[in-house]
Amino acid sequence: MRRFSWFNATSLTLGFAFLYLPMIILVIYSFNESRLVTVWAGFSAKWYAELLQNDAFLDAAWVTVKVGFWSSTLATVLGAMAAYVMVRGGRFFGRTLFSGMVYAPLVMPEVITGLSLLLFFIAIDLDRGVLTIVLAHTTFSMCYVSVVVSSRLISFDKSLEEAALDLGCTPFDAFRSVTLPIIAPSVIAGWLLAFTLSLDDLVIASFASGPSSTTLPIKIFSAVRLGVTPEINALSTIMIGIVTGGVICASLVMKRNVARARADEARAEMNS
Repeated sequence: MRRFSWFNATSLTLGFAFLYLPMIILVIYSFNESRLVTVWAGFSAKWYAELLQNDAFLDAAWVTVKVGFWSSTLATVLGAMAAYVMVRGGRFFGRTLFSGMVYAPLVMPEVITGLSLLLFFIAIDLDRGVLTIVLAHTTFSMCYVSVVVSSRLISFDKSLEEAALDLGCTPFDAFRSVTLPIIAPSVIAGWLLAFTLSLDDLVIASFASGPSSTTLPIKIFSAVRLGVTPEINALSTIMIGIVTGGVICASLVMKRNVARARADEARAEMNS
């Protein structure tokens, strides 16, 4: 077994400091009394109160959440269907083209994707707004859902579906009662990944958004160009807190599920 040396400890410390020290500094300065973000003038939480009164940021946050929910839901449905076709569909005419079109957004530059979508929306005379952002985010995020779901379907034991069919289930009932509950964790993971990508997107949303549909990344980017304000630090701290809370909750749920599975295995061995 390799020993934990001072070199490894130093490398690990420097790596974590490089990743998380800027976030820690940002969180600290979000409680700065001064409007100058580089000058510490005492502890204060007034910028959080001012952030809650900033209608521009609140409207952008609502648009971002709304777009993220609908785009991730559509991307999950379409991506799961595409993954099922690619894994279970066997060989069919145009399979290679279909797979290439599904996975193309993975390697396509976001600028090209955003520009092509903008030209498409102009060609069909569709006004840019929340709908166009949802369609754009669905287009590039469904491929990530397909990757996650198809990886689970490849390792899926088909004998479980065959047993359900032998017991009288229709193919749809077998999928609803057997397949879907088993692949549900990958579907949920795909939805969360699509939602995260939608919240984080700036380039594609800047092409697909309109004057009345500004997302939070676009709003923050526009504000930062004029200078970092304490409200942005407060908003970033809130987002870091939400992400941290989500990661902690997911870790606790996973830990509880693993402990429950081990307990069930131990109980089954005792009964046998």
